[in-house]
Amino acid sequence: MIEVRFHGRGGQGAVVASEILATALFKEGKFVQAFPAFGVERRGAPVMAFLRFDSVPIRRRCQIYEPDHVVVLDPTLLLAVDVTAGLKPDGTILINSDSPPENFAALQKFLVATVPAGEIAVAHNLGTRTNPIVNTAILGAFARLTGFVSLETLLDAIAEKIPERQRERNQAAARAAYERVQIAKVFEGSRL
Repeated sequence: MIEVRFHGRGGQGAVVASEILATALFKEGKFVQAFPAFGVERRGAPVMAFLRFDSVPIRRRCQIYEPDHVVVLDPTLLLAVDVTAGLKPDGTILINSDSPPENFAALQKFLVATVPAGEIAVAHNLGTRTNPIVNTAILGAFARLTGFVSLETLLDAIAEKIPERQRERNQAAARAAYERVQIAKVFEGSRL
């Protein structure tokens, strides 16, 4: 079983990201669970969303405490929340940042990847410069980083879950992030 924890702020799309990824994985024949965890339910407050998937039915029904992968939609959360809590030693962290992964030295015991999802979202008119909606961009990068789901299946899931008037922009953001994700040089070429 593979478990993923998403960290974001209210309004960035962390919950929708987990649902879109679950849809894509389901389309590829996996058994999936996706669910949120809210503290203070307001825009800008830290939120978590969870996803687990497997090739066999999943019986576990609890929060994810030891994820295989962590996705950080807002890099300021790195200073406010221990996003690595419980992350398995060979785990990966995908961060929405225009900095190269090597700049996150404190996280280097994990595979670190970065993608400028905020910049990509703004370029595709997803949200505003001060509040970009980065969920589909970060998913494009996650698809490339892990190889768990194909880009085409992810784009199909986006088409299914996103309103028609925003579909093309979200798909374009996912494609752009798929191409722009940076993986820490020390891990480049290694298998996850």
